Amino acid sequence: MPTSSARTPDAAKPAPPAATGGVQSLERAFDLLERMADAGGEVGLSELSASSGLPLPTIHRLMRTLVACGYVRQQPNRRYALGPRLIRLGESASRLLGTWARPYLARLVEETGETANMALLDGDEVVYVAQVPSKHSMRMFTEVGRRVLPHSTGVGKALLADAPPDEVRALLARTGMPAATEKTITTPDGFLAALDEVRRAGYAVDDNEQEIGVRCLAVPVPDSPTAAAISISGPAGRVTDEATRAIVPVLQQVAAELSEALSH
Repeated sequence: MPTSSARTPDAAKPAPPAATGGVQSLERAFDLLERMADAGGEVGLSELSASSGLPLPTIHRLMRTLVACGYVRQQPNRRYALGPRLIRLGESASRLLGTWARPYLARLVEETGETANMALLDGDEVVYVAQVPSKHSMRMFTEVGRRVLPHSTGVGKALLADAPPDEVRALLARTGMPAATEKTITTPDGFLAALDEVRRAGYAVDDNEQEIGVRCLAVPVPDSPTAAAISISGPAGRVTDEATRAIVPVLQQVAAELSEALSH
């Protein structure tokens, strides 16, 4: 799954430090789960041993425990995949992430006057996990829980800006690129060019691409534990180029502060 924050490749990722007041087996088990996620969700024992530096018997013992608990499952090909019980944990964590983000989104509303959102990349889709609405009578109603395709949204561009081009193309091939409006980007090359612009400018724009009359400005949350972006959205008549120049620094500052809060 593409993410908006660079991850250390498995082969180069250091093994977790020795437990200091914690339980080493727990640290190792969580490290293995993270390595499995980084590898796409399915790995073999030898791959885990090579990337973690742990001996095969240790990995086998930990994986047996994770399988018994439902957090890992063994495939018919003898490889190991992330298990279904992790879905429940992930859904609960996503809801909490939205709760933690709300004070920061409220600040965005106070300083910009527009509706503020937080979104995550869930598989091939963008899902909105938190929102604080604008106080204007004319405002956007992108509700929490809504799922959209990344190619037609500012948050989608922000989330995929640093993903490798081949991963972006593979995602677009899976989802297709249906036009939500006449301004939606509908070609992989056009979308990759838009991602180049996001990296150059430091923020993403949805200019009437998801809904006519609506503009959205978005930035990724740096070093988020899962790919996350925050945005403001409002009528195109209010979110003008002049307003954008004032709003983007506020977005970037709030994203940096939210990142720091999540890291602690």
